Amino acid sequence: MKVPRIKRLRILQKRSLIPGEPDRRGMHIYILPNLFTTGNMFFGFLSMIQSLEGNFTMSAYAIVVAAVFDLLDGRVARLTQATSKFGMEYDSLSDLVSFGVAPAFLLYLWALKPFGRIGWLASFMFLACGALRLARFNVQAATVEKKYFQGLPIPMAAGIVATSVTAMTTAQVDPQRNIYILSMTLLLSFVMVSNFRYRSFKELDLKQRKPFFALILGLCIFIFIAIKPEVNLFIAFITYAVLGAVMGVLSPARKKLTQVIIAESARRHESQSTNENHPS
Repeated sequence: MKVPRIKRLRILQKRSLIPGEPDRRGMHIYILPNLFTTGNMFFGFLSMIQSLEGNFTMSAYAIVVAAVFDLLDGRVARLTQATSKFGMEYDSLSDLVSFGVAPAFLLYLWALKPFGRIGWLASFMFLACGALRLARFNVQAATVEKKYFQGLPIPMAAGIVATSVTAMTTAQVDPQRNIYILSMTLLLSFVMVSNFRYRSFKELDLKQRKPFFALILGLCIFIFIAIKPEVNLFIAFITYAVLGAVMGVLSPARKKLTQVIIAESARRHESQSTNENHPS
């Protein structure tokens, strides 16, 4: 039986099979992981509000909470098999708000404003490099090695900014026109867009059996941070950033030294072979 043309077009339209016709069914997304991503962006926005009101410690804590939500949204998406292109794009936009705009606001209003133009340009550089870092990560996500990040991750850079506020507040150090904070801002901007490799720890599977020493090491790290979290979190984060940068600087020199040693060894081996083939 032949279906009338008008009826056939209506059936195809309902199924969204006509080229150029919009999908009238609407877009469906995963709710749970995107709720965590929204929580990430919410606390990033809250951080900016607190910075504008002069509550810099609360602004720093809001960035830390945003980082917790950022950590959870990806884990929840993978555990519930709810990963999607929409979630990845939404997560990147939220990260730019929480770990790019919010820390830039905090840096400028908390410490860099007395530097004038240099201060707000340094804050903008942090934001711009963070955006570039996110964009590079998105286009290279399918090609880079999963065990390492290329450049310092933007959540870690924001965490260093946030914990520097709590550490210096606890130590009663005046942040205004502090040259060390200005230098830290510029260095964080540089390492975010650098090619330095940082361990991602994505291969760490806590569901599998580990050596007993691993539990003792985790306990020691927990106790170290718990002694004075306002200061020791900053020490832990800055240590991660510095070690990655140091290894990134030394790695080319180490590779070059290895190549020189291999070339010298090959030359000696060739010389010995020549002497054995042509004895005196």
